Amino acid sequence: MQIIDLIGFFAALLTTASFVPQAVHTFRTRDVSGISLIMYSVFTAGVALWLVYGLLLGAWPIVIANVITLSLATSILVMKLRYR
Repeated sequence: MQIIDLIGFFAALLTTASFVPQAVHTFRTRDVSGISLIMYSVFTAGVALWLVYGLLLGAWPIVIANVITLSLATSILVMKLRYR
């Protein structure tokens, strides 16, 4: 594995892992009052585009990180729409 791939995997691990505690907290409490619907909508769309970008490049660190983040972000966005 090349150093560039290691950097990509480590960056993906850090950014995705940093998102998990907030997602878990939101899932447990179902408290979405502090979440901006517009910001989360734009964020989720951006993550989806990063996923497409990673797929087009065949860049697996980008793909894996964004599949996980998109799943979490979409779940939180659905909760925001459901529990507002």
